[in-house]
Amino acid sequence: MRKYIEEIKAKFQKDDTTLKGLLVEKKDLLPKHIAMIMDGNGRWAKKRGLPRMAGHKAGMQTVKQITRESSNLGIEFLTLYAFSTENWKRPDDEVSFLMRLPEEYLQSELNELIKNNVQVKMIGNATQLPDYTRKAIEVAVNETKHNNGMVLNFALNYGSRLEIIEAVKEIAVEVRNGLLDVEDVVEETLESKLMTNGLPDPDLLIRTSGEMRLSNFLLWQLAYTEFYFTETLWPDFSVTEYYRVIHNYMKRARRYGGLN
Repeated sequence: MRKYIEEIKAKFQKDDTTLKGLLVEKKDLLPKHIAMIMDGNGRWAKKRGLPRMAGHKAGMQTVKQITRESSNLGIEFLTLYAFSTENWKRPDDEVSFLMRLPEEYLQSELNELIKNNVQVKMIGNATQLPDYTRKAIEVAVNETKHNNGMVLNFALNYGSRLEIIEAVKEIAVEVRNGLLDVEDVVEETLESKLMTNGLPDPDLLIRTSGEMRLSNFLLWQLAYTEFYFTETLWPDFSVTEYYRVIHNYMKRARRYGGLN
C-alpha cells in the first residue's frame, strides 16, 4: 500500500507548468466554485488486489493535493462530496473507516490549511456523525473561521433531497405562523434555508470514475453548473488532468438559458 501512496504523491509533483501558467494568466476566467464527486476509490483498490479501504486511503492523498492546488490557483470555493446520506448502507467496517478519514485528514493537514488561509466548512447532518468525526470538523471549522482565503467545504452525511425537504418545512412553518406570505416565496427564500446559504452555486462539477449521475448532490445548486465527467478513478486524478478540466471549462460559453 505504501508503494501506491508514494506513486500518487509523485504523480502530483509532475504538474504541467505550461498549462498552469495559462490558467493563472487568465485568472478572471477561472471557476470561482468547483464541486467534486470523488468516485472510484473502491474500483482503484480492486484493480490492484487491495481492500476497498486502501482505495479510500489513496483517495485521501488526492484530496490533499487537489485542495492544495485549488488554493494555489485562486479557486475561491471547493466543495467535496465526502459521504452521502446513502453511504450508511455500505458495510459497517467500511463506514467506520470512512468516518475516521476526516479526523485523520484534518489532524494532518490543519496547520497547512491555516498557513494557506483556507477556511473549512461543512454541509450535512452532523448530529448523526460519530463524536470523533464531529469533533474533528468542529475544531477545523473553529480554527479556520477567521481565514479569508479559499473555502474548503466538506459535504459529509449530506443528501440534497433531504436538504430541500428541510428547507421547505422551514418555509411552511413561517407561512403557517404568519411570518411569511406564501406569495412572497421566491427562489431566494428557499436558497436562504439551504445548507449552502452564503456560498455561491458551483460553476464547475467534476465527477471521476466514468459515472454520469449526480447521486443526490447539490441538486438545487447545480441548475446552471457546467459538468465534466472523467473516466479517471479518483486516486489517479492528477494535477495535470485537473488543469485540463479547468481549461476546458474556461473555453465554454455559459448562457444561463439565454443566447449570449
